[in-house]
Amino acid sequence: MSYSSSICKKFEFYSTIIKELNDLLQVHRIKMGLSFTKLFSSLFAKREMRILMVGLDAAGKTTILYKLKLGEVVTTIPTIGFNVETVEYKNISFTVWDVGGQDKIRPLWRFYFQNTQGIIFVVDSNDRERVMEAKDELHRMLNEDELRNAALLVLANKQDLPNAMNAAEMTDKLGLHSLRRLWYIQSTCATSGEGLYEGLEWLSNNIANKV
Repeated sequence: MSYSSSICKKFEFYSTIIKELNDLLQVHRIKMGLSFTKLFSSLFAKREMRILMVGLDAAGKTTILYKLKLGEVVTTIPTIGFNVETVEYKNISFTVWDVGGQDKIRPLWRFYFQNTQGIIFVVDSNDRERVMEAKDELHRMLNEDELRNAALLVLANKQDLPNAMNAAEMTDKLGLHSLRRLWYIQSTCATSGEGLYEGLEWLSNNIANKV
């Protein structure tokens, strides 16, 4: 075999190896790309959550809903039935059902329980006369089987008023420590928006891993 022929065969051999290595590298890149795409999607794809917002009448539920939705305070009237809006926060789309809180309407709350992942229970922190009524309605609702896995966010609203009970006092009055579920209480002022996004942050952190 001539020297030049030997060189050619070696060249062909190494060329084949290089091609195979390039092919393997390309496959690896594709797999890495798919893995990154999947990771990116899981981190940044918009997720949806169904949230039920209830509480006694005049607690500030509708004001909270539209403060989150529009970023402004709107004139509200007592809700007969429900309002429903989609609230975007980070990469999560909250579908929030705001259901009327008048005593004759409260039995209808149960019709909104199905597929609810989180409950926002709004309380007027300044209404000391009805705080026990709020507690009774909250615990009655939480006994429903359809809500057994729902996370609970209590918004202690109207903290701007001078006689408002703080979060610690509201926790005691509502008997939250006796609950055997995931819960959190957040002080809020619906008109200024104070505390509202902190509440959404808690919901997103504690429901997202279940979605």
